[in-house]
Amino acid sequence: MTMFRDPSVKYSPFPQVPLANRQWPGRTITRAPIWLSTDLRDGNQSLIDPMDAEKKTRFFDLLVRCGLKEIEVGFPASGATDFDWIQGLVRSGRIPDDVTPQVLTQSRADLIRTSFDSLAGAKSAIVHVYNALAPAWRKIVFGLEKPEIRAIAIEGAKQLRDNAARLPQTNWRFQYSPECFSTTELDFSIECCAAVMDILAPTPQNPIILNLPATVEAATPNIYADQIEYFAANLPNRDAAILSLHTHNDRGTGVAAAELGLLAGADRVEGCLFGNGERTGNSCLVTIALNMYTQGVDPGLDFSDIDEVIRTVEYCNNIPVHPRHPYGGELVYTAFSGSHQDAIKKGFAARERQNDERWEVPYLPIDPADLGRSYEAVIRVNSQSGKGGVAWVLEQDKGLKLPKKMQASFSHVVQALADETSRELGADDIWQAFEGAYLAADGKRFQLVDWSESHAGADRIFAGKLTIDGTPRSVSGRGNGLMSSVIAALAESGGPVMDIVDYSEHAIGHGSDAQAAAYVECRTADGKSLFGCGLDTDVATASVRAILSAANGA
Repeated sequence: MTMFRDPSVKYSPFPQVPLANRQWPGRTITRAPIWLSTDLRDGNQSLIDPMDAEKKTRFFDLLVRCGLKEIEVGFPASGATDFDWIQGLVRSGRIPDDVTPQVLTQSRADLIRTSFDSLAGAKSAIVHVYNALAPAWRKIVFGLEKPEIRAIAIEGAKQLRDNAARLPQTNWRFQYSPECFSTTELDFSIECCAAVMDILAPTPQNPIILNLPATVEAATPNIYADQIEYFAANLPNRDAAILSLHTHNDRGTGVAAAELGLLAGADRVEGCLFGNGERTGNSCLVTIALNMYTQGVDPGLDFSDIDEVIRTVEYCNNIPVHPRHPYGGELVYTAFSGSHQDAIKKGFAARERQNDERWEVPYLPIDPADLGRSYEAVIRVNSQSGKGGVAWVLEQDKGLKLPKKMQASFSHVVQALADETSRELGADDIWQAFEGAYLAADGKRFQLVDWSESHAGADRIFAGKLTIDGTPRSVSGRGNGLMSSVIAALAESGGPVMDIVDYSEHAIGHGSDAQAAAYVECRTADGKSLFGCGLDTDVATASVRAILSAANGA
């Protein structure tokens, strides 16, 4: 036998941040950050098959339409493919005046020069330089000590300064990343960033961007927030720096880390649409932005046609957006559970009675219509669904508003069909089941051919031509109203003896194309409830059809 060994002994808990009086837990996000998309750089380098020029251009145009004002367009020093496309983008005039392209490079003189050359001619541009500071990188990857790592950062800053002077026609801005910030000693990150600022001499009017990446997410998001607040509190000349966040999703909390980082004092968020990126991905800009939207904060990004955004992202990345991805997934506004469906249906009904625009629908944190989604797919029916879901589908698809008891009765029909087919039921399936149960004439005992009505004192007399058990017959009946006279005619013709328990009607549509829908609940002598529905352009004929529909249910 081998002795059990716990693999967790290989790992050490992440140390706490020495932050005695943290402020971020008491704050709220009240305004949108500066957004940067890194889909064309960080996202692209993580793809099995990187984007070609056509896909990059299509993605860039999408980002502009969505409202991104800062876009990291590539890593031009990596090769001719990125360099040529970036230069072509600049020369094409495709970059709007209010959009700033950004490129990334390691802190090496030749790579930095190439990066500047790729953006030559742009109205404004950001060059982003990084070098890794973390202990594991110093020890394992570089074999360097802290002073040597700091010198790399300083040399990169000098190259930024000198290359900007070489190409003065562009308004150059600078970004520096202490790579692996989340696993680096905080004071050393501050030391290197301060040294870079000393070279570049930023001001509040012309600030440097200091990007503080969770290159590998190594702790809970509250730790990352502590790191950001500590950094902001101890950075010299803080008002001359824009603090930017670049979180990854290794622990599954990249979005949460970015949100807490904003609470901790950051000004900017980098990420990708739907969270593409290396390993488990970057934080999702769509999720962070729409999280703000649901809290009454305008994110400044436009996802009002979320399906078009998804189509473009899936085409360019060749990666599907998960059906349960927040806000964008195919199923995120869909309820299959009966209790959920009932609550949602009641929420929409209550909304119709509202006098304001406030959104309050159970299980739906955001109005799907705000993202270009229809309400038809909010409730879908399978074997887990209930009466509310079935009624919702009929109302959305056919305009029928079934009474509550009839909803319960018809749901048993749908439940049997769902159990039989073992699949989701579409609107057509449900409509065919409804027609078969209440509206179809074929195979039914009582079928209406024609009818008329007359009066005899206080009574009303129904005279009808019906097909009963396949045989044409003329029938008549007397009652105190139209429906009671129809029931009397049926009873005298061998039909069930019934009393009317409930009746309702409503119009479907408007104008000359409007139809009437009539619903009836009847009770037989032995206490059985029968439900019927009738549709016709004439409301009286619809009510006659509803009585015959109920009788057929006997």
